[in-house]
Amino acid sequence: MNAIIVAALWGVLMMYAGFVAKGRSTNLLAVTGVIVLLVVNWLEYLGLSIFSIDTKGMLVYNSFGLLFNEVILFATLMYFLLSGQELGKSNKTPSDLYALIFFILAGIAIIAGFKSLLMLFIGIEIVSIPLYVLAGSAKTNLKSNEAALKYFLMGSFSTGLMLMGIAFLYGDAGTFFLEGINAGMGIISPMKGIGLVLLLASMSFKVSAAPFHFWTPDVYDGSPTVFTSFMATIVKSAGFFAFLKLFESAFGNIHREWQILMAVIVFLTLVIGNVTAVFQQSVKRMLSYSSIAQAGFMLLGVFALNVFAKQGMILYFAAYSLATIAIFAVLARFKDDSIESFNGFAKRQPLVAISLLVSFLSLAGIPLTAGFFAKYFMLLAVLKDATMLWLVVVAILCAAVSVYYYFRVIQAMYFKDVTADQEQQQLPEFNSAFKIIILINSLLILALGIHPDWLTNLL
Repeated sequence: MNAIIVAALWGVLMMYAGFVAKGRSTNLLAVTGVIVLLVVNWLEYLGLSIFSIDTKGMLVYNSFGLLFNEVILFATLMYFLLSGQELGKSNKTPSDLYALIFFILAGIAIIAGFKSLLMLFIGIEIVSIPLYVLAGSAKTNLKSNEAALKYFLMGSFSTGLMLMGIAFLYGDAGTFFLEGINAGMGIISPMKGIGLVLLLASMSFKVSAAPFHFWTPDVYDGSPTVFTSFMATIVKSAGFFAFLKLFESAFGNIHREWQILMAVIVFLTLVIGNVTAVFQQSVKRMLSYSSIAQAGFMLLGVFALNVFAKQGMILYFAAYSLATIAIFAVLARFKDDSIESFNGFAKRQPLVAISLLVSFLSLAGIPLTAGFFAKYFMLLAVLKDATMLWLVVVAILCAAVSVYYYFRVIQAMYFKDVTADQEQQQLPEFNSAFKIIILINSLLILALGIHPDWLTNLL
């Protein structure tokens, strides 16, 4: 509850700060806001609630939800520190954009504690509506306008499916509360079955899982790179948390019945995301398909629904967000996002290249990075579930495929020379503060790769 109130109030503050704060002061105010959110959310994790509001049981926070929120807020802090400069360049009034991001954080805080389908719907809509604006914030760019329109249409369609599913479940159970729906789940009636399938399709849209993924590459590619970073990490993580909590709390009693459908979605997501990413020549578009592939791994947690799934999901949120935010922060400074534009990058920017190397290795799941243990926990969750073990084989094979397209960028950075045309182009500039922060980000990825228990034990 602390995070909801503070995020909403800070969003309003950022709106009015545009009249007086300019440039770096706006970014500093936003960073301060996220630090305040981290503190108040951690206080609630320790049992100190600043705001006491009776939500009639519709919002209840446990250690899982509060730890998820803490990870999301820390990822947002790194996002502001690494991408704040580009965010300021993207609009004449960056304070408005920061305000929208804080409103999104308020929506994510609602998702972290929802116990009612109504709160789930409200949380997802508070997250989605500002995102449509951010996707189309580059008003003079036709690709950005197209991305915003596609995102709005697809988001509206998936929200319609969600509302229809909620209506069917309410019609059958007579309650919006997750426990009430789960309590009457001994036998699947037609209305319950329809509601479950509609919510499964809707949540698959939200997290860009196949076969509901087709909007993702165009939206991620067309949106300004600085906001693609936010959508592909923090917002996607919120969608997966909602997915996991909804299906555990509302449909846990019939887990085996819908597991087959989930297995099909996981298989399609892993295969389509990884295979399609292999053929991309643009790093940004490759990362878009990579995000679909990563979604396939996170869906293994929803498939298994056990303690390893929860631990793996928290670790995955942290590992995936830190790595992807760092890569997009560098990519946003390039005029050309092709793989060739990274040729010889390690010779020109060795510190930034090392940080990118760590991030790509983490996304590929190489040992000693956080991404390795994130994938390990997901596979372990499926093994402990002891059903459909073929999914583990598929996931490992797809992880091997992902190594290929991630290493294409690493190869360009370290083993290819700069062409004559690239020498004439202006190189992206990175100040000392950026290099220090992205290096700290890499050290965090390595630290979680060596001691994942620092995070998982908090559950």
